[in-house]
Amino acid sequence: MDFEYSDRCKELQAKLLAFMDQHIYPNEKAFHEEIDRNGREQGNRWLPTGLIERLKPLAREQGLWNLFLPKSKRAPEGLSNLDYAPLCEIMGRVPWAPEVFNCAAPDTGNMETLERYASEEHKQQWLEPLLRGEIRSAFAMTEPAVASSDATNIETKIELDKSGDGDHYVINGRKWWISGAGDPRCKIYITMGKTDFEAARHQQQSMILVPADAPGLTVVRPLPVFGYDDAPHGHCELVFENVRVPAGNILLGEGRGFEIAQGRLGPGRIHHCMRAIGVAERALELMCKRLHSRVAFGKRISEQGVWRERIAEARIQIDTARLLTLKAAYMMDTVGNKGAQAEIAMIKVLAPNVAQQVLDWAIQAHGAAGVSDEFPLAYQWAGNRTLRLADGPDEVHRNAIAKLELAKHLPAA
Repeated sequence: MDFEYSDRCKELQAKLLAFMDQHIYPNEKAFHEEIDRNGREQGNRWLPTGLIERLKPLAREQGLWNLFLPKSKRAPEGLSNLDYAPLCEIMGRVPWAPEVFNCAAPDTGNMETLERYASEEHKQQWLEPLLRGEIRSAFAMTEPAVASSDATNIETKIELDKSGDGDHYVINGRKWWISGAGDPRCKIYITMGKTDFEAARHQQQSMILVPADAPGLTVVRPLPVFGYDDAPHGHCELVFENVRVPAGNILLGEGRGFEIAQGRLGPGRIHHCMRAIGVAERALELMCKRLHSRVAFGKRISEQGVWRERIAEARIQIDTARLLTLKAAYMMDTVGNKGAQAEIAMIKVLAPNVAQQVLDWAIQAHGAAGVSDEFPLAYQWAGNRTLRLADGPDEVHRNAIAKLELAKHLPAA
């Protein structure tokens, strides 16, 4: 593996770092203040922020737009996973920054899904507006009534309406923790459910496109994370009650849902890890500055042995996570997502845990200020903690890693 970033990657890195310094960091508090102001003055915290809408054209003008897109018909000059990794890390340092560059989850994974699996008609209807940053989207898989860490448990029904011409599916079910569903710009849900409960275990599920304004689809409530509502993006509970959509909205055909989910979640997982490394890097930076600026018991806290131990361990852990993430990205580029499944699973466990530990140390270094809104650490701690659950909990990934390792050393059945 070549550890040198490409010239194009380095150029984008420099532009992105400058953009963050000029437009993102100075506006961190302004973003949250605008959301609070919308709640007070307009009674709606879920309005899109004018701040992000003003910054999007600037990012686009500088070529910092849709950086996540792999090479395809719509992106002939798309970046490799290896080139995207350091860029995603930079954007991840501020939770709302990726949207400025149209690189925010779950839209990135949804755009890749539409690019790979949707019809040309649906690409024009949904993918193109997403690529332009005009609308947002959601991925509706997780359910409250089952252990959704096992996607084969999904119970939402997607049934062909046989009373008519068979040209519509009817959807019934309940979903929750659907990221992006609270955003009024969310116009399409890529929804996973079952079309055949009697089929083989991994052929029961299907994916279908559900317009956000479809009758019978209701956003029930936002679900706060450690008290944060994450407005205007949010995570919500949904109910599908006899929601009718055209039969052509099914992706790839019945029984292909699990296959699509696996194809979608691989890139999504590594993007989460790239951003988590950015979070950890920034937490270490803030920790070092804080420790150096405070004196206790006659000397700077940065000179205390316990804190030097933690700083050193944080640097070791961050670099370990970054190197394994780059290896996974390299393998995705060279042998494909399936060939990189072990590495993807390993980074999905490692990166969020590393970020959580470094954030915890950084909060401790800041004292009471660390758990306040004076610094971004508490909010990032809450958001990062969800990554040990999102796109598969740690336990599922550890199990997958163990199975792959055992297969190397046990005789074939």
